[in-house]
Amino acid sequence: MRFTSRLLQACRITLFTRENCGLCKQAKLVLSDVWDKRPFVFREIDIIKHDSEAWRNLYEFDVPVDLMLNKHWQIHISKAQNPDEDPKLSSKAVKLMHRFSQDEVTAKMDTVERS
Repeated sequence: MRFTSRLLQACRITLFTRENCGLCKQAKLVLSDVWDKRPFVFREIDIIKHDSEAWRNLYEFDVPVDLMLNKHWQIHISKAQNPDEDPKLSSKAVKLMHRFSQDEVTAKMDTVERS
């Protein structure tokens, strides 16, 4: 029996970004390297956009503005079949902040898949 790659994507990773963010580009490179070894569903939320006000209120100071401000990126990791992330439930989310590595992402994916 053959499974499509979509069925094998057990996790969804949501990256919270802002436009023209150099650190967000770095985060995407890390996530791309993870995806090459272990595909997942990817979602990106620009916290500055009008329809992201609830996320902006939560993560405005956690998503990069500038390298000089020492701000970093934020991701949520969940089961792919779960409903989309909800800002009201963000405290319960499995997340990584700051400069995460491939190993840290895959370890969190393992945790989510086992839950």
